Amino acid sequence: MGAELIEPAQARGDDVVLSWEGEPAVAVRLPHLADSLDHLLADLRRRHGPLPDLGRKEKQNVVRILEERGAFSVRHGVETVASALGVSRFTVYNYLNRENAGRATE
Repeated sequence: MGAELIEPAQARGDDVVLSWEGEPAVAVRLPHLADSLDHLLADLRRRHGPLPDLGRKEKQNVVRILEERGAFSVRHGVETVASALGVSRFTVYNYLNRENAGRATE
């Protein structure tokens, strides 16, 4: 996800400080959500190859994975994912609607 480990003394208010046996051991600085989406897409490219080359079912699976990881809570998330997959925003929304409809019948 692109997190950075830093010294606990350098932690800012939004960093996560991890303790070991009651003492601060390390702080984790999480990236901004938009950066996280870029990291998620890069990871999916490493796993699956060029995303625009994937078939429809594989792209639907990628959209499902991204939704589970909160990718669409990021501003312009749908547009970013659509561009990465080489599809329209409308197609991404269709994939999301299909996934949500499948959950509703379970």
